[in-house]
Amino acid sequence: MMTLDGLRSFGADVNDGLARCMNNEAFYLKLVNMAVSGEGFAELSDALSKNDLKSAFEAAHKLKGVFANLSLTPLYKPTNELTELLRHETPGDYQALLNEILAQKARLEAL
Repeated sequence: MMTLDGLRSFGADVNDGLARCMNNEAFYLKLVNMAVSGEGFAELSDALSKNDLKSAFEAAHKLKGVFANLSLTPLYKPTNELTELLRHETPGDYQALLNEILAQKARLEAL
């Protein structure tokens, strides 16, 4: 079961995330669970596997916003980096950043 202490150990800025949720712990935890179980990760993975950079950018940008609003820093950082590379259609292999995002997702799910 995910807890605020677990999120802190994950590296989330829990106080900031809670403030965005009017200090409602149950609401914040619900949103974090929704973020982890949402379809955004699959959308991003699928778009990158198809080399559809426009769709990958849109998926990464949505995830970045969710992670920023919930202050999930370990997920936000690689997603932000990937978003900016995709925004500029920077050529390269995006797999390393995707792997980092998925690894952080797995860490969060394990809480």
